[in-house]
Amino acid sequence: MSQTGNPGGNQRPRTRPAGSERALSESYDTALLDLDGVVYAGGKAIAHAVESLATARSGGMHLAYVTNNALRTPDAVAGHLTELGIPTGPSDVITSAQAVARLVSEQVPVGARVLVVGGEGLRVALRERGLEPVESADDDPVAVVQGYGGPELAWGRFAEACYAIARGVPWFASNTDLTIPSGRGIAPGNGAAVEVVRIATGAEPQVAGKPLPPMHRETILRTGAERALVVGDRLDTDIEGAFNGGVDSLLVLTGVTDGAQLLAARPEHRPTYVDADLRGMLTGQPEVAPVDEGFACGGWVAAARGDALVIEGEGEALDGLRALCAVAWTAAGDGVCALDGGKALARLGL
Repeated sequence: MSQTGNPGGNQRPRTRPAGSERALSESYDTALLDLDGVVYAGGKAIAHAVESLATARSGGMHLAYVTNNALRTPDAVAGHLTELGIPTGPSDVITSAQAVARLVSEQVPVGARVLVVGGEGLRVALRERGLEPVESADDDPVAVVQGYGGPELAWGRFAEACYAIARGVPWFASNTDLTIPSGRGIAPGNGAAVEVVRIATGAEPQVAGKPLPPMHRETILRTGAERALVVGDRLDTDIEGAFNGGVDSLLVLTGVTDGAQLLAARPEHRPTYVDADLRGMLTGQPEVAPVDEGFACGGWVAAARGDALVIEGEGEALDGLRALCAVAWTAAGDGVCALDGGKALARLGL
């Protein structure tokens, strides 16, 4: 679902990060914020997140929290954020469980039974759509819905899904993220569980979560955003989801994406803006300008020499990274940059 009014829309391959004279919190009416790696990590608020969000909100920006994690209910997520010092109501939280529940409800009758392989967030979302969650393939479900169920999800739940799918029942998945961050490291996500069922059945699910359009549609329907800015840390979910929705995006470097991955980003993974953390919402963004040899940003000039990216100058490392992105993305065009950026990133301390 494309929107009007966003500066620098994502309809063509981006060749450099955009600049902005105004603070992003003033240029966009709604921030669609990912949670893990953006607002918190391991359950604790990321540095500068609480105060940055408070400032954006006090300036009139609507904050909405968009997560592919279908386990927790919006009430639970809102409660967690409020405990962290970020006042949030359940209506400010949009989950992939809500997106997949709407997708199912558009294809089955009201009151239909749906076999749930997942947690409470999925059950609550289905009931919100007038559907009845059931636990067994023998309960005559008309659909199977699979979402992240946490580390305690019993193996037998996958068997129930397989039994129903083998009988011809359509299969839906909240999302297909292969991993999920935890306080102890990276754990298997719903995508890994989906693979279990796919291998056993040979079937393919309809998927709702980021980066696919059903999640963006759910978000816009629930927030009413007219000029939305997606804020995330993952190229393959947050940034690609913004690209698919035709809205702008801010990548923050507090999560899983590093400099090398950013330089190698395919067109659909190239964010509109790049910043260190959520303080980037409160400022303008520096211009990345073409120069004779390459691109300049702040005190840095980046260029391609032979099979490598090079960077010269001094200043904020993030400005150097923005300049390197411009060189790499321009060289890559519609593909992936093959130039070696290792030494340039090391020069920037990235």
